[in-house]
Amino acid sequence: MTYLDYAATVPMLPEVIEAMRKAETEFFANASALHTPGHLAMNQIEHTRELLAKLIGADPEEIIFTSGASESNNTVIRTFEGHEIETSPLEHHSIIEAARIFGGKKKPKLYSYMLTNNEIGEILDVESVVKKTKTDEFADWPAMFNQKTEWGKLIVTDQRGAYVHSDLTQALGKIPLDVKKLGLDYATFSAHKIGGPIGVGALYVKKGVPFSPLIIGGNQENKRRGGTYNTVGIVGFGAALEKVIKDKSWEKYDKEVRVLRDTLAKRILKEIPGSSINTDLTPGKSLPNILNASFKAAEGESIQLYLDAEGIIVSTGSACAAGDIKPSHVLMAKTGDAEVAHSSIRFSFGLDSTMKDVERVMEVLPGVIKRLQSISTISM
Repeated sequence: MTYLDYAATVPMLPEVIEAMRKAETEFFANASALHTPGHLAMNQIEHTRELLAKLIGADPEEIIFTSGASESNNTVIRTFEGHEIETSPLEHHSIIEAARIFGGKKKPKLYSYMLTNNEIGEILDVESVVKKTKTDEFADWPAMFNQKTEWGKLIVTDQRGAYVHSDLTQALGKIPLDVKKLGLDYATFSAHKIGGPIGVGALYVKKGVPFSPLIIGGNQENKRRGGTYNTVGIVGFGAALEKVIKDKSWEKYDKEVRVLRDTLAKRILKEIPGSSINTDLTPGKSLPNILNASFKAAEGESIQLYLDAEGIIVSTGSACAAGDIKPSHVLMAKTGDAEVAHSSIRFSFGLDSTMKDVERVMEVLPGVIKRLQSISTISM
C-alpha cells in the first residue's frame, strides 16, 4: 500500500502502541482517585501535559485534554456564544458550523483563524489577525467570567475587545510553534495527526482569558472539562509528543518531506495534461507535506477510487467531509471554480514516505486521468 493520506490521520507509531499497552496494565486506575494507582495514572497525564506545553511554548496549566480537535474547537466557540465570531472561509467544519449556530452580535469578539489549512496546506497570516484585536473596543463580560475560578484561583482580568483562537491541528510537529509569540488566546490540537491515537486532543487556553466548559459535571481538568480521564489515550498522545520533540520532526518535514511533495507536484504538471496545483509551493507559504492538485475533466472522487484500487491511498479533501458531494468549500473559497474543486485530490506525506511513493503514484495516476478524461463530457 502507498499511503499518502497523512493529513487525515497518521498511523499510530510503534512507540505509541507500546506505551498504550503498558498503560492499560500499569495505569488503569481512575486518575481522579486519591489512592496510589490513581496518582500513578495522573502522573502520566501530567507528563503529557508538560510535553505539549513544552512543544508549543505554553505553561502546563494552560493545557486542557479533550476528545479531539472538534471538541476543542467547539469549546472555544461555545465560550463566545452570542458574541461576534469571525472566521476564515478555509476553516474546518467544526469551526464554520459552530460559529454559524452560536455566533451573535455581542462583544467582545472572537477571531478564529487556523494557522495551516488541512486541504491545501496554506499557512494563514494569523499575525495580522492578532493585530486586529488591538483595535477592537472593550466590552464587559457577563459576571460569570469575572468570578474566581478553580484554575489557579485566578480572577479573570484579561478583558479586551477581542480574542484569537487558532486551529493548530495540522501544524503540530510539522512547523515550529510558539503560542505566546503567535499571540494566541486559544489553540487546538489532535493526537492522531502526529501518530498518536484517535479520540484524544487538547486545547490551549491562555491564563486569564474567558472560558466556559463545554462538558460539565466533573472536577476534572480543574473543572474545565468534565469526564473520566482517557489515561491510555493521553499516554499515547504523550508518546507521540516525545517522538516529535526527540526527532525535531519539523526539521525533517522541511528538509525531507518537502522534497517529496515538490517532486510530485513537478511531475504532475509535466506529465499529466490538464493538471494544476492548488497548493502554494513557496517555502513558508504552506505546510511541507500537503499537495492539492486538480485534473481537468476528471472527477476527484473517481480518481480517488481508481487509485485506491491500485493500493494508492489519497483524499479528495478533508476526510471529515467524506460522503459530501458538494465541492470543497476551501477550494471554492480560493478559486471560485466548482470544476477545479470537484476535480481535486489531496496528497499528504508523512515522515515514513519515500521517493518510491512518488514513483508509484506516477506509475498509475497519468493513466487514471487519461481514462477519466476520455469519457468526460467536459472538453479539454
